[in-house]
Amino acid sequence: MTSSNFEPHPAAGRWDTRGVDASGSAGYCSFTKAIEHLGDRWSLLVVRQLGILGPQGFNDLATGLPGRISRSVLADRLRRLEMLGVVSRCEDPHPAYRLTDVGLGLMAPLGALRTWAETWLPDDPAMVERDPDVVLGWLARRVERAHCPARPVVLEFRLHHRCDRRYWLVVQRGAQPYGCLTDPLLDPARYVYLESSIPALLALARGRGDWSRAVRDGSVTAAGDPALVSRVGDWFRPVPERSHTR
Repeated sequence: MTSSNFEPHPAAGRWDTRGVDASGSAGYCSFTKAIEHLGDRWSLLVVRQLGILGPQGFNDLATGLPGRISRSVLADRLRRLEMLGVVSRCEDPHPAYRLTDVGLGLMAPLGALRTWAETWLPDDPAMVERDPDVVLGWLARRVERAHCPARPVVLEFRLHHRCDRRYWLVVQRGAQPYGCLTDPLLDPARYVYLESSIPALLALARGRGDWSRAVRDGSVTAAGDPALVSRVGDWFRPVPERSHTR
């Protein structure tokens, strides 16, 4: 018995040849369609933003996406995503865009892609200044909330070569850590001032650098209340030993 839908068992060591034409070239398969519709720079970033933050207004998306997107390009991408059924507009209580069930189905593949990128793609030092919110997000994901102080602590980051640029990460026991691009203006006694090189900051943010080691070798300097400074390394997940040698 033959069937056009026959797919060999993986154990047979054969590829599924659906979507491959007689010449052996890949045809117009589902993967090709996905890349054509979603493979530009911005579409998946819009999906990710809506998936993480929930419904967003146009202005929120325009200012919140990493990098700089023009309003005309954003409007075009949103129209295309609406046509695909990935995004829909809601008007209550305010006009906003949200993911449909189709769009929510993209979040798991996006998570897998992010994990792959963080594991294998080389660091881009320029992104620390271009997209500091992304780096703060990486740092926030490495926080061990159970090990943080009961009262909020603000970690203020400065770069060795750009002391005029500052970024803030607020940590507290049991609370979701969050990054700020402006000073959160909390209790000054609860600030820890950290200065580092870009490579050191990226290594810490991506889980390849150890806080205690970075402070010891001088790639990160810390100032503030000694009781807080001495415990900064405890507030982040330890780095697996194999990560030091990557």
